[in-house]
Amino acid sequence: MRVDFLYSTKRFFVIILFVFSAHLTHAQPGDPGGGDPDVPITGIEVLLGMGGAYGIKRLLGKKKSTV
Repeated sequence: MRVDFLYSTKRFFVIILFVFSAHLTHAQPGDPGGGDPDVPITGIEVLLGMGGAYGIKRLLGKKKSTV
């Protein structure tokens, strides 16, 4: 019974830690103002494009192999 209590207490504190850390890290600094409003392509757009191309390639490969 003692082990269950320790496990549930530990689990509770881990959940609380995640909730508060998510709340604290969600804040973003304000807009510094000025500057160029255009944003260059960042890494996430490149990864999304490559993932989409890879998915299409696999889809087309499966269609060819099943025909």
